Amino acid sequence: MATHKLLLLPGDGIGPEVMGEVKRLIDWLNSAGIAKFETDTGLVGGSAYDAHKESISEGDMAKAKDADAIIFGAVGGPKWDAVPYEVRPEAGLLRLRKDLGLFANLRPAVCYPALADASSLKREAVEGLDIVIVRELTGGVYFGEPKTITDLGNGQKRAVDTQVYDTYEIERIGRVAFELARKRKNKVTSMEKRNVMKSGVLWNEVMTAVHKREYPDVTLEHQLADSGGMMLVKAPKQFDVIVTDNLFGDMLSDIAAMLTGSLGMLPSASLGEVDVKSKKRKALYEPVHGSAPDIAGQGLANPIAMISSFGMALRYSFDMGDLADKVDAAIAAVLASGLRTADIKSEGTTAASTTQMGEAILKELQKLHA
Repeated sequence: MATHKLLLLPGDGIGPEVMGEVKRLIDWLNSAGIAKFETDTGLVGGSAYDAHKESISEGDMAKAKDADAIIFGAVGGPKWDAVPYEVRPEAGLLRLRKDLGLFANLRPAVCYPALADASSLKREAVEGLDIVIVRELTGGVYFGEPKTITDLGNGQKRAVDTQVYDTYEIERIGRVAFELARKRKNKVTSMEKRNVMKSGVLWNEVMTAVHKREYPDVTLEHQLADSGGMMLVKAPKQFDVIVTDNLFGDMLSDIAAMLTGSLGMLPSASLGEVDVKSKKRKALYEPVHGSAPDIAGQGLANPIAMISSFGMALRYSFDMGDLADKVDAAIAAVLASGLRTADIKSEGTTAASTTQMGEAILKELQKLHA
Protein backbone atom coordinates (compact mmCIF):
# COMPACT_ATOMS: atom_id res chain seq x y z
CA MET A 1 0.00 0.00 0.00
CA ALA A 2 1.40 3.40 -1.00
CA THR A 3 2.18 5.92 1.74
CA HIS A 4 0.76 9.40 1.13
CA LYS A 5 2.40 12.42 2.72
CA LEU A 6 -0.01 14.99 4.14
CA LEU A 7 0.88 18.38 5.58
CA LEU A 8 -1.74 19.64 8.02
CA LEU A 9 -1.89 23.44 8.40
CA PRO A 10 -4.64 24.12 10.98
CA GLY A 11 -4.16 27.91 10.98
CA ASP A 12 -6.15 30.24 13.22
CA GLY A 13 -9.53 30.57 14.93
CA ILE A 14 -11.65 27.47 14.41
CA GLY A 15 -9.05 25.98 12.07
CA PRO A 16 -7.43 23.74 14.70
CA GLU A 17 -10.84 22.53 15.94
CA VAL A 18 -12.13 21.41 12.55
CA MET A 19 -8.70 20.02 11.62
CA GLY A 20 -8.92 17.83 14.72
CA GLU A 21 -11.93 16.05 13.21
CA VAL A 22 -10.02 15.35 9.99
CA LYS A 23 -7.08 14.05 12.02
CA ARG A 24 -9.49 11.67 13.80
CA LEU A 25 -10.63 10.37 10.40
CA ILE A 26 -7.05 9.98 9.12
CA ASP A 27 -6.02 8.07 12.25
CA TRP A 28 -8.90 5.63 11.79
CA LEU A 29 -8.09 5.07 8.09
CA ASN A 30 -4.50 4.27 9.08
CA SER A 31 -5.42 1.98 11.98
CA ALA A 32 -8.05 0.14 9.92
CA GLY A 33 -5.56 -0.46 7.11
CA ILE A 34 -7.81 1.27 4.58
CA ALA A 35 -5.13 3.80 3.62
CA LYS A 36 -1.67 4.83 4.75
CA PHE A 37 -1.13 8.52 5.48
CA GLU A 38 2.01 10.05 6.94
CA THR A 39 1.13 13.41 8.48
CA ASP A 40 3.15 16.43 9.51
CA THR A 41 1.87 19.70 10.98
CA GLY A 42 2.96 23.29 10.39
CA LEU A 43 2.00 26.88 11.15
CA VAL A 44 0.37 29.35 8.78
CA GLY A 45 -1.37 32.70 9.12
CA GLY A 46 -1.60 34.48 12.45
CA SER A 47 -0.18 31.54 14.38
CA ALA A 48 2.90 31.61 12.15
CA TYR A 49 3.23 35.35 12.64
CA ASP A 50 3.10 34.93 16.41
CA ALA A 51 5.85 32.30 16.22
CA HIS A 52 8.06 33.61 13.41
CA LYS A 53 6.88 37.13 12.53
CA GLU A 54 5.95 35.85 9.06
CA SER A 55 2.79 34.32 7.62
CA ILE A 56 4.52 31.02 6.84
CA SER A 57 8.11 30.00 7.59
CA GLU A 58 10.59 28.76 5.01
CA GLY A 59 10.66 25.44 6.86
CA ASP A 60 6.92 24.97 6.51
CA MET A 61 7.05 26.06 2.86
CA ALA A 62 9.61 23.31 2.30
CA LYS A 63 7.24 20.82 3.96
CA ALA A 64 4.44 22.03 1.71
CA LYS A 65 6.51 21.50 -1.43
CA ASP A 66 7.43 17.98 -0.28
CA ALA A 67 3.88 16.90 0.62
CA ASP A 68 1.56 14.95 -1.67
CA ALA A 69 -1.27 17.20 -0.49
CA ILE A 70 -1.89 19.97 2.03
CA ILE A 71 -4.94 20.07 4.29
CA PHE A 72 -5.53 23.69 5.32
CA GLY A 73 -7.78 25.07 8.06
CA ALA A 74 -8.37 28.83 8.06
CA VAL A 75 -6.35 31.98 8.74
CA GLY A 76 -6.82 35.49 10.06
CA GLY A 77 -8.68 37.41 12.72
CA PRO A 78 -8.85 40.85 14.34
CA LYS A 79 -5.81 40.03 16.48
CA TRP A 80 -3.59 40.52 13.42
CA ASP A 81 -5.33 43.49 11.78
CA ALA A 82 -2.41 45.80 12.53
CA VAL A 83 0.46 43.58 11.32
CA PRO A 84 2.39 44.70 8.21
CA TYR A 85 0.53 44.00 4.96
CA GLU A 86 3.21 41.68 3.58
CA VAL A 87 3.02 39.36 6.61
CA ARG A 88 -0.76 39.46 7.18
CA PRO A 89 -2.23 35.99 7.82
CA GLU A 90 -3.77 35.73 4.34
CA ALA A 91 -0.32 36.24 2.76
CA GLY A 92 0.63 32.73 3.86
CA LEU A 93 -2.21 31.19 1.89
CA LEU A 94 -1.50 33.39 -1.14
CA ARG A 95 2.16 32.31 -1.07
CA LEU A 96 1.20 28.64 -0.92
CA ARG A 97 -1.05 29.10 -3.94
CA LYS A 98 1.56 31.02 -5.91
CA ASP A 99 4.71 29.05 -5.04
CA LEU A 100 3.02 25.68 -5.57
CA GLY A 101 1.33 26.83 -8.77
CA LEU A 102 -2.17 26.03 -7.49
CA PHE A 103 -3.97 27.72 -10.35
CA ALA A 104 -7.28 25.81 -10.31
CA ASN A 105 -9.70 26.21 -7.41
CA LEU A 106 -12.68 23.82 -7.36
CA ARG A 107 -15.56 24.83 -5.09
CA PRO A 108 -18.53 22.46 -5.11
CA ALA A 109 -21.89 23.71 -3.86
CA VAL A 110 -24.06 20.73 -2.97
CA CYS A 111 -27.33 21.03 -1.09
CA TYR A 112 -27.91 17.93 1.00
CA PRO A 113 -31.63 16.99 1.07
CA ALA A 114 -31.74 17.36 4.86
CA LEU A 115 -30.54 20.96 4.60
CA ALA A 116 -32.76 22.25 1.81
CA ASP A 117 -34.77 24.30 4.32
CA ALA A 118 -31.60 25.83 5.80
CA SER A 119 -30.87 27.71 2.59
CA SER A 120 -31.89 31.35 2.26
CA LEU A 121 -33.72 30.32 -0.93
CA LYS A 122 -36.91 28.31 -1.18
CA ARG A 123 -36.58 24.53 -1.01
CA GLU A 124 -37.59 24.06 -4.64
CA ALA A 125 -34.80 26.39 -5.78
CA VAL A 126 -31.98 24.50 -4.05
CA GLU A 127 -33.13 20.92 -3.42
CA GLY A 128 -30.82 18.67 -5.42
CA LEU A 129 -28.38 21.48 -6.16
CA ASP A 130 -24.98 20.17 -7.31
CA ILE A 131 -22.73 22.70 -9.03
CA VAL A 132 -18.98 23.40 -9.10
CA ILE A 133 -17.29 26.77 -9.45
CA VAL A 134 -13.85 26.56 -11.06
CA ARG A 135 -11.91 29.67 -10.08
CA GLU A 136 -8.59 30.73 -11.61
CA LEU A 137 -6.41 31.18 -8.53
CA THR A 138 -2.93 32.50 -9.33
CA GLY A 139 -3.57 35.33 -11.77
CA GLY A 140 -5.85 38.31 -12.12
CA VAL A 141 -6.23 41.29 -9.83
CA TYR A 142 -4.98 39.52 -6.67
CA PHE A 143 -1.51 39.02 -8.14
CA GLY A 144 -1.25 41.56 -10.97
CA GLU A 145 1.42 44.28 -10.89
CA PRO A 146 1.62 47.16 -10.26
CA LYS A 147 -0.16 46.93 -6.91
CA THR A 148 0.45 50.18 -5.06
CA ILE A 149 -0.83 52.96 -2.83
CA THR A 150 0.75 56.30 -3.74
CA ASP A 151 0.63 59.49 -1.67
CA LEU A 152 -0.38 62.29 -4.05
CA GLY A 153 -0.09 65.04 -1.44
CA ASN A 154 -2.82 67.39 -0.23
CA GLY A 155 -4.36 64.53 1.74
CA GLN A 156 -4.96 62.46 -1.42
CA LYS A 157 -3.80 58.92 -2.16
CA ARG A 158 -4.16 56.67 -5.19
CA ALA A 159 -4.56 52.89 -4.94
CA VAL A 160 -3.84 50.66 -7.93
CA ASP A 161 -4.61 46.96 -8.40
CA THR A 162 -3.92 45.44 -11.81
CA GLN A 163 -6.04 42.80 -13.54
CA VAL A 164 -3.71 40.76 -15.76
CA TYR A 165 -4.32 37.53 -17.69
CA ASP A 166 -2.27 35.79 -20.37
CA THR A 167 -3.74 33.40 -22.91
CA TYR A 168 -2.12 30.30 -21.37
CA GLU A 169 -3.61 31.05 -17.93
CA ILE A 170 -7.12 31.16 -19.37
CA GLU A 171 -6.55 28.07 -21.50
CA ARG A 172 -5.41 25.88 -18.63
CA ILE A 173 -8.26 26.84 -16.28
CA GLY A 174 -10.67 26.33 -19.18
CA ARG A 175 -9.36 22.80 -19.70
CA VAL A 176 -9.90 21.98 -16.02
CA ALA A 177 -13.52 23.14 -16.31
CA PHE A 178 -14.22 21.27 -19.54
CA GLU A 179 -12.63 18.04 -18.27
CA LEU A 180 -14.66 18.27 -15.07
CA ALA A 181 -17.88 18.90 -17.01
CA ARG A 182 -17.29 15.75 -19.07
CA LYS A 183 -17.56 13.75 -15.84
CA ARG A 184 -20.72 15.59 -14.78
CA LYS A 185 -23.55 17.06 -16.89
CA ASN A 186 -21.32 18.18 -19.77
CA LYS A 187 -22.06 21.89 -19.43
CA VAL A 188 -19.75 24.84 -18.72
CA THR A 189 -20.77 28.44 -18.08
CA SER A 190 -17.92 30.95 -18.46
CA MET A 191 -18.39 34.21 -16.56
CA GLU A 192 -16.50 37.49 -17.09
CA LYS A 193 -17.14 41.21 -17.73
CA ARG A 194 -16.29 41.54 -21.41
CA ASN A 195 -18.63 44.54 -21.69
CA VAL A 196 -16.34 46.77 -19.60
CA MET A 197 -13.01 44.92 -19.09
CA LYS A 198 -10.35 44.07 -21.68
CA SER A 199 -9.38 41.03 -19.62
CA GLY A 200 -12.98 39.89 -19.99
CA VAL A 201 -12.78 40.25 -23.76
CA LEU A 202 -9.67 38.05 -23.87
CA TRP A 203 -11.19 35.56 -21.41
CA ASN A 204 -14.24 35.18 -23.65
CA GLU A 205 -12.15 34.79 -26.81
CA VAL A 206 -9.83 32.17 -25.31
CA MET A 207 -12.62 30.11 -23.72
CA THR A 208 -14.46 30.10 -27.04
CA ALA A 209 -11.33 28.99 -28.92
CA VAL A 210 -10.42 26.20 -26.46
CA HIS A 211 -13.98 24.93 -26.57
CA LYS A 212 -14.10 24.85 -30.36
CA ARG A 213 -10.65 23.31 -30.71
CA GLU A 214 -10.63 20.73 -27.89
CA TYR A 215 -14.08 20.27 -26.31
CA PRO A 216 -16.81 20.66 -28.95
CA ASP A 217 -18.77 17.86 -27.23
CA VAL A 218 -19.28 20.01 -24.11
CA THR A 219 -21.98 22.69 -24.01
CA LEU A 220 -20.45 26.14 -23.45
CA GLU A 221 -22.40 29.20 -22.38
CA HIS A 222 -21.09 32.71 -21.72
CA GLN A 223 -22.55 35.01 -19.07
CA LEU A 224 -21.57 38.36 -17.59
CA ALA A 225 -20.40 37.83 -14.02
CA ASP A 226 -22.85 40.26 -12.44
CA SER A 227 -25.89 38.70 -14.10
CA GLY A 228 -24.40 35.30 -13.27
CA GLY A 229 -24.43 36.25 -9.60
CA MET A 230 -28.06 37.24 -9.94
CA MET A 231 -28.95 33.92 -11.57
CA LEU A 232 -27.12 32.01 -8.82
CA VAL A 233 -29.61 33.36 -6.30
CA LYS A 234 -32.59 33.12 -8.64
CA ALA A 235 -32.27 29.74 -10.38
CA PRO A 236 -28.97 28.08 -9.40
CA LYS A 237 -29.81 24.60 -10.69
CA GLN A 238 -29.49 25.80 -14.29
CA PHE A 239 -25.68 25.64 -13.84
CA ASP A 240 -23.29 22.69 -13.73
CA VAL A 241 -19.67 23.89 -13.97
CA ILE A 242 -18.99 27.64 -13.74
CA VAL A 243 -15.51 28.85 -14.73
CA THR A 244 -14.34 32.36 -13.94
CA ASP A 245 -11.39 34.51 -12.91
CA ASN A 246 -9.82 35.03 -9.50
CA LEU A 247 -11.86 38.03 -8.32
CA PHE A 248 -15.26 36.96 -9.65
CA GLY A 249 -14.61 33.40 -8.53
CA ASP A 250 -14.01 34.60 -4.98
CA MET A 251 -17.33 36.46 -4.94
CA LEU A 252 -19.47 33.93 -6.82
CA SER A 253 -18.30 30.96 -4.74
CA ASP A 254 -19.27 32.75 -1.53
CA ILE A 255 -22.71 33.42 -3.02
CA ALA A 256 -22.97 29.73 -3.91
CA ALA A 257 -21.96 28.83 -0.37
CA MET A 258 -25.09 30.36 1.11
CA LEU A 259 -27.30 28.37 -1.26
CA THR A 260 -26.32 25.27 0.72
CA GLY A 261 -27.36 26.70 4.08
CA SER A 262 -23.99 27.63 5.58
CA LEU A 263 -20.40 28.51 4.72
CA GLY A 264 -19.56 25.69 7.10
CA MET A 265 -20.73 23.21 4.47
CA LEU A 266 -18.44 24.03 1.54
CA PRO A 267 -15.10 22.35 0.77
CA SER A 268 -12.60 23.36 -1.90
CA ALA A 269 -9.60 22.01 -3.78
CA SER A 270 -6.74 24.06 -5.22
CA LEU A 271 -4.85 22.11 -7.87
CA GLY A 272 -1.62 22.60 -9.81
CA GLU A 273 -0.43 21.26 -13.15
CA VAL A 274 -0.01 17.49 -13.53
CA ASP A 275 3.70 16.63 -13.50
CA VAL A 276 4.63 14.93 -16.77
CA LYS A 277 6.95 12.39 -15.10
CA SER A 278 5.25 11.58 -11.81
CA LYS A 279 1.67 12.15 -13.06
CA LYS A 280 1.03 13.84 -9.70
CA ARG A 281 -0.03 17.43 -9.02
CA LYS A 282 0.47 19.76 -6.09
CA ALA A 283 -2.79 20.28 -4.23
CA LEU A 284 -4.24 22.11 -1.24
CA TYR A 285 -7.64 21.36 0.26
CA GLU A 286 -9.51 23.80 2.51
CA PRO A 287 -13.00 24.71 3.70
CA VAL A 288 -14.45 27.87 2.18
CA HIS A 289 -15.35 29.28 5.60
CA GLY A 290 -13.06 31.68 7.45
CA SER A 291 -11.40 31.43 10.85
CA ALA A 292 -14.54 32.63 12.72
CA PRO A 293 -12.59 33.90 15.77
CA ASP A 294 -15.83 34.87 17.51
CA ILE A 295 -16.72 31.19 18.05
CA ALA A 296 -13.21 29.72 18.29
CA GLY A 297 -12.63 27.39 21.22
CA GLN A 298 -16.32 26.97 22.01
CA GLY A 299 -17.04 23.72 20.15
CA LEU A 300 -19.52 25.50 17.88
CA ALA A 301 -17.68 25.17 14.56
CA ASN A 302 -19.13 23.00 11.81
CA PRO A 303 -16.46 20.46 10.71
CA ILE A 304 -18.33 19.25 7.63
CA ALA A 305 -16.56 21.55 5.12
CA MET A 306 -13.19 20.49 6.53
CA ILE A 307 -14.08 16.80 6.37
CA SER A 308 -15.49 17.26 2.84
CA SER A 309 -12.24 18.98 1.83
CA PHE A 310 -10.34 15.88 2.95
CA GLY A 311 -12.83 13.87 0.89
CA MET A 312 -11.83 15.95 -2.13
CA ALA A 313 -8.18 15.10 -1.39
CA LEU A 314 -9.08 11.41 -1.48
CA ARG A 315 -10.74 11.95 -4.85
CA TYR A 316 -8.35 14.28 -6.65
CA SER A 317 -4.93 13.53 -5.13
CA PHE A 318 -5.09 9.86 -4.13
CA ASP A 319 -7.47 8.25 -6.64
CA MET A 320 -9.75 7.03 -3.84
CA GLY A 321 -13.04 8.03 -5.38
CA ASP A 322 -14.97 5.17 -3.75
CA LEU A 323 -13.77 6.21 -0.29
CA ALA A 324 -14.58 9.84 -1.06
CA ASP A 325 -18.11 8.77 -2.02
CA LYS A 326 -18.45 7.01 1.34
CA VAL A 327 -17.31 10.15 3.18
CA ASP A 328 -20.03 12.10 1.36
CA ALA A 329 -22.58 9.41 2.14
CA ALA A 330 -21.60 9.43 5.83
CA ILE A 331 -22.12 13.20 5.99
CA ALA A 332 -25.51 12.90 4.29
CA ALA A 333 -26.57 10.15 6.71
CA VAL A 334 -25.63 12.19 9.78
CA LEU A 335 -27.54 15.21 8.47
CA ALA A 336 -30.54 13.01 7.67
CA SER A 337 -30.47 11.79 11.29
CA GLY A 338 -31.14 15.37 12.41
CA LEU A 339 -27.78 16.15 14.00
CA ARG A 340 -26.79 19.81 13.54
CA THR A 341 -24.04 22.21 14.56
CA ALA A 342 -25.14 25.72 15.56
CA ASP A 343 -24.80 27.24 12.08
CA ILE A 344 -27.36 24.85 10.56
CA LYS A 345 -29.55 24.19 13.60
CA SER A 346 -33.29 24.43 13.09
CA GLU A 347 -36.44 23.50 14.98
CA GLY A 348 -36.81 19.77 15.54
CA THR A 349 -33.11 18.96 15.05
CA THR A 350 -30.51 17.88 17.61
CA ALA A 351 -27.69 20.24 18.60
CA ALA A 352 -24.15 18.90 18.26
CA SER A 353 -20.71 20.24 19.07
CA THR A 354 -17.80 20.19 16.62
CA THR A 355 -16.51 16.96 18.17
CA GLN A 356 -19.91 15.28 18.29
CA MET A 357 -20.50 15.99 14.62
CA GLY A 358 -17.06 14.66 13.70
CA GLU A 359 -17.57 11.52 15.78
CA ALA A 360 -20.97 10.88 14.22
CA ILE A 361 -19.59 11.16 10.68
CA LEU A 362 -16.75 8.77 11.52
CA LYS A 363 -19.21 6.23 12.98
CA GLU A 364 -21.31 6.36 9.80
CA LEU A 365 -18.17 5.88 7.69
CA GLN A 366 -17.22 2.89 9.83
CA LYS A 367 -20.66 1.37 9.20
CA LEU A 368 -20.19 1.80 5.46
CA HIS A 369 -16.89 -0.09 5.72
CA ALA A 370 -18.17 -2.86 7.96
